[in-house]
Amino acid sequence: MRFQIESTCPQSAARTGVLHTAHAAIETPVFMPVGTLGTVKGIDQTWLEEEADAAIILGNTYHLYLRPGLDIIQAAGGLHGFNDWSRGLLTDSGGYQVYSLAHKRKIKEEGVTFASHIDGSAHTFTPENVIDTQRIIGADIIMAFDECTPYPCDRKYALDSMKMTHRWLDRCRDRFAQSPALYGYDQILAPIVQGSVYPDLRKISAETIASAEAEVNAIGGLSVGEEHALMYDMTAVCTDILPRDRPRYLMGVGTPSNIVECVARGIDMFDCVLPTRNARHGLIYTSEGVVNIRNRKWADCMDPIDPEGCASSRRYSKAYLRHLIACKEVLGATLASRQNIHFYLNMMRNIRKHIASGSFDSFRKEILDISSRRL
Repeated sequence: MRFQIESTCPQSAARTGVLHTAHAAIETPVFMPVGTLGTVKGIDQTWLEEEADAAIILGNTYHLYLRPGLDIIQAAGGLHGFNDWSRGLLTDSGGYQVYSLAHKRKIKEEGVTFASHIDGSAHTFTPENVIDTQRIIGADIIMAFDECTPYPCDRKYALDSMKMTHRWLDRCRDRFAQSPALYGYDQILAPIVQGSVYPDLRKISAETIASAEAEVNAIGGLSVGEEHALMYDMTAVCTDILPRDRPRYLMGVGTPSNIVECVARGIDMFDCVLPTRNARHGLIYTSEGVVNIRNRKWADCMDPIDPEGCASSRRYSKAYLRHLIACKEVLGATLASRQNIHFYLNMMRNIRKHIASGSFDSFRKEILDISSRRL
């Protein structure tokens, strides 16, 4: 792995770079579409590679561990072989499920025991077996096991959780050093800053993570219900401390406005389920603004979904997409998801272009305007 910064913004902490991994040279800032179960919902890998030109996608350790299971993934040569994805891949360790499945888990120092959301069976994740699992999945970038704290939480809970996350990181690093990569290429272990919305805890955690000298550093525990201003403040606390010459990954963020604001604060990598989740519910991001395609006003609108969108959005009308979504046709979710993924990835290309040309500040205002405009 190597990361090279290529340009910086004079008005903010935004920068462009290239992150070289075993499977891809990833231009940053980058948005990584989420493929929780080995697929970005509603979209096939051919489209992601050939039209969207996505450099990296995500998989989720907890979900892939349960289905299809590690034996099947290993027999395929890892997730790259199983889903026939030839580019970059990152796996979340399951730390987010510590937050999202709070009603189905118990946390101890040893690790976290989950009741499967599928059949209720018990499964324990520890820092050690999470590393083993991610070795089998074979992602280029794998995440340390952490606790993603809820919001709000009191300071004592945030402090205790942060300290445990740091102890778990030590165990993850030890296991990572002791366990070989399985498929003939190197993997990168990324630690995660926690500390909820307490600036002093975020500072302590960022300093701890920085001292680990990892090749990628992540910021977790944000975009979990806190106000956007708090998210931006905590992000800035972290990026002021995390090494400048390493990529910074803000986990689970977010809306177009969240992304552009956090790029301005020095973030290089993003992921979020929002583009495809919103697409399935009929919320479409376009070059003209945001469309709720379920609204009656689009029922007889024969204009393209987005005249500057992906190929299918230029081909099909808003009326047709509304019909498909209203009838729960699978094609409707696919067309909407393609458009939203295209919007996000095209936005990132434009962010990189404007940072390099020195016009990021004006483009930032343009994105804030477009993403707040309801058509």
